[in-house]
Formats: sequence, structure tokens, C-alpha cells
Amino acid sequence: MQTGYYSSAAGMVTQFNRLDTISNNLANVNTNGFKEDNLIVGDFMRLYQQKRDDLPNDNNTKEAAKFINRAMAKAPQVVDAYTDFSVGNLQKTSNKLDVALSRDNLFFAVKTPEGVRFTRDGSFSLDDEGKLVTKQGYEVLGDDYFQSKEGITFATTDSVIDIDKNGQISTNVPGSLTLTQNKKLLIANVDNLKYLKKEGDNLYKLDDMKRMTINEESGAVAQGFVEKSNVNAVKMMTQLIETNRLVGMYQKAMDTQMNDMNRDAIEKIARKA
Repeated sequence: MQTGYYSSAAGMVTQFNRLDTISNNLANVNTNGFKEDNLIVGDFMRLYQQKRDDLPNDNNTKEAAKFINRAMAKAPQVVDAYTDFSVGNLQKTSNKLDVALSRDNLFFAVKTPEGVRFTRDGSFSLDDEGKLVTKQGYEVLGDDYFQSKEGITFATTDSVIDIDKNGQISTNVPGSLTLTQNKKLLIANVDNLKYLKKEGDNLYKLDDMKRMTINEESGAVAQGFVEKSNVNAVKMMTQLIETNRLVGMYQKAMDTQMNDMNRDAIEKIARKA
């Protein structure tokens, strides 16, 4: 059985998965609010450290040695994936409809055809009806959405729009600079980030909405700013080079296993025959 060949092939597939993740991170290095994805690769050392205290056989026995040898033959594989939700740099735009969140574990809520979704991208605008929407045209929700089922709408006379640190929106009284309160942005707090699932358009899905609470006093809303991606381009390029090298090494190992070693074995058998 070509154990080395199969292990090398599995290792190459693992590195291809890493390449996909790294490439996606690099492609979104300039996407507002994007969060970096990472993979955890399980190798023999990781498996051994996790299981060495739970060996089914006593140490220093033939049975234990066989168990460890079988574990060593296991190929590297992706054992887990996670998203780094740390806050990206805030960039000043001075656009009154650009809003950023300066703390992690906080999200804006938007209405999509598939239901309520969450995002960190606060580069909003107004549509033809005066509704506050995302770049994709999804309605941005206020903190009363689950009661009113309505988004946030502005009048054509709202020449002044002010958003405070808690997401409270105020607009001017028509014909004056006096401000009056409008709706308040829905700032969502998720109790466990692992339950958020990435979807397209820089959105996150939460299957159980009971895990979400509305943060009325977040103190994290910054008007006139956008949050940039938290992807470290230098780190990603380093990982890209490392992964490409590993792919080449696995390819060479596969070639050695199938060609050089097999040829050597055939020649030895032929000499003995």
C-alpha cells in the first residue's frame, strides 16, 4: 500500500484549501468590514498532544507502539475553521451616512430577501425612496424593527443628519438647524460569534435569533468613518508563499513515492529473480 503517496496527496489537498482561504482574504483586503478567515490544520503532533493522555494501551508496549504508528500515518487535514472578528482600522470619510463600529462583537442589522442579516460594513446611502440602505440595496434596520417591521427613512428636507455614539439618529426640523430625534440604528450583540455564518455580500447569518440582543448603549458608533478589512496583507502574502512551497514539496514527495521508490523496488525484485 502506498501510504506515503496517499498522505502526500491528502496534504496537498489540505494546502489547496488553505490557498482558497488565503486568496479569498487577499481578494477582500479592501472590503469594508471584512473579517479574516483562517484554517486549523491537524497534523500528527497536534493529534498526539491532544490524545497522548488518553492512549488505549499502556506506554512502552507493542500495542502502544502500533497505535502511535497508525496515528503517524494519518495525513494532515483541516480540522477546524474560524473567523477573526477583531476590529479593523477606522478610516475617516466625513460622509454623514458612513458609520463604523469601534468595538468587536457588534453588528448592524439589515433586511434581505432571505431575512435579517448582520454586517460590519457601515457605508450606507439613501435610495430613491429615502430609505437607508447598504451598497447592495438592503434596508438598514432600526432598533424598533421587530415591532414596527419598518426600516429607517429620511425626508427630502433632512439636510442635517447626526448619529451619536449609541446609534441615535437626529435630523433637522425643516427650515431650521434644530435637531429632532429620528429612529435609532439597531446595534446587535451576538452572545457567541461561532454561531455566525458568513454569506455573500459581506453578510452574516444567525440561525437562532435568540442569541442576539440589541445594544442600546454601545458607545461604539462613529459617524463619518468606515471600518476597513482586518486582513493583514503582509501576513497573507507570507502564508501564500509558504503554502505554495508546501504544495511543491508534497508534489515532489508523491513523485518520489510513485516513481523513484517503485522503480528501485522493481529493480531489486528483478535482480533477485
